[in-house]
Formats: sequence, C-alpha cells, structure tokens
Amino acid sequence: MRDVTIMSGSSPICVRDHGGEGPPLLLIHGAGGNLAAMGSLPACLAEKFRVIVPDLRGHGHTDGGPWDWDGVLDDLQGVVDAFGFARPFVAGLSLGGMLAALWAARHPDCPGAVSLDGNPPVSRVDQLDALDDAAAELARLTELFDGMEAMMAAPLTDELRGAMEAGYRATARHHGADEELFAEAFRRSVVDDRLRPDADLTRQLRTAMNALDLMPVYRKVRCPLLLVLATTDMPEQVPFHDLYEAYRRHVRSRLSTLDNPWVTVMPLEGSSHAMHAERPGELATLIASWVDSVHCGQTGSAGSAGTQRISNSHSE
Repeated sequence: MRDVTIMSGSSPICVRDHGGEGPPLLLIHGAGGNLAAMGSLPACLAEKFRVIVPDLRGHGHTDGGPWDWDGVLDDLQGVVDAFGFARPFVAGLSLGGMLAALWAARHPDCPGAVSLDGNPPVSRVDQLDALDDAAAELARLTELFDGMEAMMAAPLTDELRGAMEAGYRATARHHGADEELFAEAFRRSVVDDRLRPDADLTRQLRTAMNALDLMPVYRKVRCPLLLVLATTDMPEQVPFHDLYEAYRRHVRSRLSTLDNPWVTVMPLEGSSHAMHAERPGELATLIASWVDSVHCGQTGSAGSAGTQRISNSHSE
C-alpha cells in the first residue's frame, strides 16, 4: 500500500494504491469521506483486483472545487490515465456509487461498475409515498443537515476534535470495523483545523445530489452495472426510520420499472448504508463473484431480458 499524488485537471489528487495482482479497480468513497473512510474494503478487494482509492476533490488531502459531475469524472479519468489503466472496473459507496453509475454511462466499454447504495439523498415529499407527516419529517431531517453544514464552517477546537474522533471510533466498534482506519478517516478530513469538505462544497454537494436523477443514467448504461441496495438503518438514521424506510420503498419501486439488461439490482438483506464497514469481506466476495459471472456471460449481456435482479446468497 502506498499513497501517491497525481496531477489531474487543475489540482493534484491524492490516491492510495492498495496493490493487488488482478484487474484494475477504481474505488470511490462517499460524500464527506475520503480514501481512508473505505475501511478494510480496499484490502479485501485487493485479493482479487488492483485497487486504487482517490480522495475526491475537496475531500481528504485533495484540494479543488467547485463540485460538478463532469469535472469530477474528468478528475477520475486523470487518475485512471496516470496509472495506465485502460478499462478499469469502478465501484463506489453512496456518492461514490453515483459516480460509478455516471462513469458507466460515460464509458460503455467499462468492464463493470458497482454502486453500493449510491442513491441521491431524500429531498422531496413525492419521494415519501404513504408516509404520514412527510413534509414535517423531511423538514426535521433538512434542519439536521443544515446544522451539520454550518458546523463545517467553524474551526475545530481541541475538545471537539477529540469528541469527534471518539465518535468515529465508537461507530467502528458498533460495526465491528477497524477503529484505527475510522480514526484515520476522521483525521484525514481535518485540514488547518477545519473539516473537509468545507461548508461551501458541502452546500454544492447537497444541491448537486438533490438534483440528480439516476434513472435516465441507468437507462443509458451499456456496460454491466450492479446496484447493491441497503435494506436497514444506520444507528444515526433510526430516529428517522419511517422516512428512510419510505424512501427505500420509493427507490425500489422506481427500479422495478427499469428495463435495461445491463443493470443488475440486488438488495443486500440486513445491510445499512454503512455496508462497507459492516461487511467488507462479504462485499468484496460479492463483487468478485458478480464480475466472474459477468465475464462468463451470465449477467449483463445484451441478449438478456429486462433489468436483472439476483437473489442475495450472501445475506446474514
């Protein structure tokens, strides 16, 4: 494992190369995260792939901005080119999953892309069918996110920094994940006593994700794309359980109308949005098995009939 800095576009991008002898795989973290936030998933994937993980622009040790989807995809293209990878596999979590889907739509020759619960955040009442007091619940959630955004604008005191790192370690223990990796992810997000992404980029990210409709992207894809969906709450989502459950139903309902033989939809039973921390080894096996099946012609072929849904043989 080694950290390198490459030039891509207008700003250097920091990348962690996890090595591996298999085909190249670009792994993309989520919003507010960084390359260390992927926990032990990269090491698990490196048993089958050559894995590289960048800090996205404005995250971790990578400067840059503003946020726009095409610009970030260009950043990632620069990373891939710098490593000499002609046709890498691409996988991502949350925001990274959205980028993986956008990459797949941009690169029909991609050998395979994986979105780990890469759904834009809930932002509209019409995404919450049959939820009582949907507007009030959404307003309550928005207020929480507004507060988090405001926090990004203030410098961190030593006391707050210590409390936040302790929170990251507690989260790792809850998921049975490596505390030191989670602590590194927090420390990597602190630059000049401020959190990254900063308040301005966080605002841009929220706007961009809220406006993103992935269904046209999924219809456009002409390379194998696996969508892995969470089915339960993270601890911090529990106070909003009804809202998040309604949104998961909305996402599944929309995907049920998708008719594209290149797309495979798989709910990972018992997993939350933090599936990378909860079940990294299982996810790595799932991804490797899916890649094997794709290249044996079992899924994602142009002759398939309709959007594929595969049973969860990896559930707890």
